[in-house]
Amino acid sequence: MYTDPISDLLTRLRNAANANHDTVYVPYSKLKENILKVMKNAKFIKDFEKEEEKNSKPQIVVTLFENRLLTLKRMSSPGQRLYIKKENIKVTKGGLGVVILSTSKGVMPATEAKKLNIGGELICEIY
Repeated sequence: MYTDPISDLLTRLRNAANANHDTVYVPYSKLKENILKVMKNAKFIKDFEKEEEKNSKPQIVVTLFENRLLTLKRMSSPGQRLYIKKENIKVTKGGLGVVILSTSKGVMPATEAKKLNIGGELICEIY
């Protein structure tokens, strides 16, 4: 068992991308699914789907782009939560990267949170 499931998700994606794997299997959670939706909309992953087998726990199958290196950085952790106000949200890597926030309106990219005038917990940064 692991203590930080989001960090585990990011590590699995990073390792699979570095090893040029096509797919990655990740244990299912709603938060991971929402993070992957943001990554798919930002074109960092090709696709993902929830897979349920009869006698096992559900998991998510993530399909990656070929020959694409991902830089994934975990911002907030279970031991140190990092929050950001709406005024302090900035552009990442000149608009090429995405910062994912967990807000009161759900998980979303920082640019969308800035448009909605809400802040939240910094989950990760991707570029």
